[in-house]
Amino acid sequence: MEANPDIFDRRLMRLRRERAAPRVAQVAPILEAAADLLLDRLDDTTRRFTRALDLGGRGVVAPRLAARGIPFIVSMDLAEGMAARAGGLPLAGDEEWLPFAPESFDLVVANLSLHGVNDLPGALVQLRRALRPDGLFLAAMPGFGTLQGLREALAAAEAETRGGISPRIAPFADLRDLAGLLQRAGFALPVADQDSLPLQYRTPMGLIADLRAGGEGNAIRAADRRIPPRALFPLAFSALDLTMELRLLVMTGWAPHESQQKPARPGSATARLAEALGSPEYKTGDKAG
Repeated sequence: MEANPDIFDRRLMRLRRERAAPRVAQVAPILEAAADLLLDRLDDTTRRFTRALDLGGRGVVAPRLAARGIPFIVSMDLAEGMAARAGGLPLAGDEEWLPFAPESFDLVVANLSLHGVNDLPGALVQLRRALRPDGLFLAAMPGFGTLQGLREALAAAEAETRGGISPRIAPFADLRDLAGLLQRAGFALPVADQDSLPLQYRTPMGLIADLRAGGEGNAIRAADRRIPPRALFPLAFSALDLTMELRLLVMTGWAPHESQQKPARPGSATARLAEALGSPEYKTGDKAG
C-alpha cells in the first residue's frame, strides 16, 4: 500500500494557528461569508440536530449553529488558542487523529479547515465514523485556482531572483475528486459543488496580513526556509492582481441509514426512457435510421 502523503508540517501549522489566534477576528468577514454559504445547506433538510462538531470554525461556526437551536457543540481546532475562541466546548485536537467515539455527533461542520490535512481520505473516514446514522457532514475547502495569481507571481519572482522555485502556496483540491472521496469514505448521498467569494485588496500586504491572521502561513514541508532575497517579494507584488476570488468547494454527505434513498436496482425500471423522451428506441448494435 502507498504511504500517506506528507505534504504539510502539522506541528508548524499548529504553531502558526496558535500565533494567529489573538488576531483571527481580522479575517472574520471572510470566514463568516464562507460559513454562511456552507450552512445554507442546513435549510435544505428537515432533520433536526442536537450534537454538533465544529471543526476549525475559528469563532464563526459555533455561534451560527447555536443560533439554529443546536444545544451541544464541540469546537475542535489544531491550536488550543483557536479552539478557546471558537464558541463551543473547546478541544485541541488533530483532524488526522480524531479523539471521538463512534457515533458521537449527528452533525459535523468543517469550514475552511481540512485543506491542510495530509491524509484527507483517512480524515473523512474518521469523520464519518464519528457521525450517528443519518448524521450530516458539511465541509468547505479552498479549491484549485484560489490564490493562483499570488502563486504565479511568487514563482516568477523566485525564478528570477534565485534561478529556481520553492512551494509557497498550498496545493488545493479539485472539485472532480471530492464526491469520489466522500463515497470512498463511506458517506451516503455524497455531493460536491462549488461557490466563490470575491476578494479585493488595496495592497499586497493586506492579503498577506489576512493569511497570517487566519493561521494560513506556509507549512509545506518542501518549502525553502532560507531567508528570501530582498527583491523577491517587491518583485512578486509588483505583478500581483489584487482582485481575486476564494473558490469554495463544498462537500455534503450523510452517514448511512436504512431510511435513506437507495439507487434503483438495475433492470427495475417500469417505464422506458425512450417513451419519456418521445424518441425511437434502438437495441444495442442497431444503427439509427
